[in-house]
Parts: sequence; structure tokens; C-alpha cells
Amino acid sequence: MNVQDIQRILRADLLCGEEHLGREVQTACGSDMMSDVLAYVKEQSVLLTGLVNPQVIRTAEMMDMVCIVFVRGKRPNEDMIELAKERSIVVMSTKFRMFTACGLLYEGGLKGGCKV
Repeated sequence: MNVQDIQRILRADLLCGEEHLGREVQTACGSDMMSDVLAYVKEQSVLLTGLVNPQVIRTAEMMDMVCIVFVRGKRPNEDMIELAKERSIVVMSTKFRMFTACGLLYEGGLKGGCKV
């Protein structure tokens, strides 16, 4: 799946990173707690979150994430968008709640990366 597929599946508004829509993604993570993302997430390509602060962009950068999707219609401010642009991170916003957004992506073939 690529980032453009995620945008289509989630009917998301693209806020920055149009030049990176072709990037491939393998897994996703949904969390509002960046400490959990840092502690438990490995090799995730997409972060879905309702938390809107600069720490989200910094966490995504540290974890080499390709894309951030803000759920529940939340939108980052211009400073956050500029930070994401500088770090080549795609940013989108979807009206879906996190549970639904994660389910739609899973149904579309994107996995969470957990091995059980």
C-alpha cells in the first residue's frame, strides 16, 4: 500500500507532502500517547493520532515514519505543518475516529506489525 492509498481509504485531506504520496507503507500504529509510540512501536510507517502538538511530528521523525494521519477531523497548526515539511513527513486529516480509521486500513491490507 502507498500513502495515496491511505488518503483514498480514509477520505483524508492532504495537508502536506504531496510529493511523497507514492511512498510505500507496510504497517500502521494508532495512539494518542507518544510515550507508547516510542516504547512499543517498531518499524511503523503511518501514525494515526488525535493528539495535535509538535511532539507528534518529532516522534514520527524519530521513528522514521512516512505519514501522520490526524483523526476526528483534527488539524495541526501551520508551525506543525512546516515542521513536517522540513522532515519530509506526509500529514493528513480524516473525519473518521481512530478505531474506524485503523479498521479501514487493516481491511485494506495494512497490518500493525505485531507478531502473535
